[in-house]
Amino acid sequence: MKVVAQIIGIVAMVFNICSYQQKQQRGIIALQLFGSVLFTVHFFMLNAYMGGLLNAIGVIRAIVFLYKDKLKTEHVLWLIGFIAIYVASYILTFTVFNKQFDIWNAMIEILPLIGMTATTFAFRSRTPKVTRLLGLVSSPSWLVYNLISLSIGAIFCEVISLGSILVGYLRLDREKMKKGDQNA
Repeated sequence: MKVVAQIIGIVAMVFNICSYQQKQQRGIIALQLFGSVLFTVHFFMLNAYMGGLLNAIGVIRAIVFLYKDKLKTEHVLWLIGFIAIYVASYILTFTVFNKQFDIWNAMIEILPLIGMTATTFAFRSRTPKVTRLLGLVSSPSWLVYNLISLSIGAIFCEVISLGSILVGYLRLDREKMKKGDQNA
């Protein structure tokens, strides 16, 4: 069962890594949606409930932000609503899923919440550049959580995503900045 979970995580990794090389923000979000679906299954199979819950919410978040203009996602209530759901997931991890509450677990389980919050701000952004830069907050937060959860696919995903974000930034954003296009 753990081997299957790791394989699912590796497939999810491919979607997330490819997302940062998209020229359009919709492409970034769409590929991350597919990655989130697979990571939801992956983390639940590893009994890493916070990761599973947040990825399930990430699927809904991605759908909402794919239709950001129709749903008026720039309204602050969307941001507050998603962050409230992330916090509720944090609480559920210790109550419903019976994760032992201590200082260590409290610190570890909050890391993906930080990552999801950064990604939510990124999805609200109008520019791929800001989306990529906020990935530099999200990925390290998830990386530590993934190391502790022993999620092979997710560990590689975040390491490669960090590299992909930097390459995307250098390839797509830095050139625009040199040319004076501040709407990168």
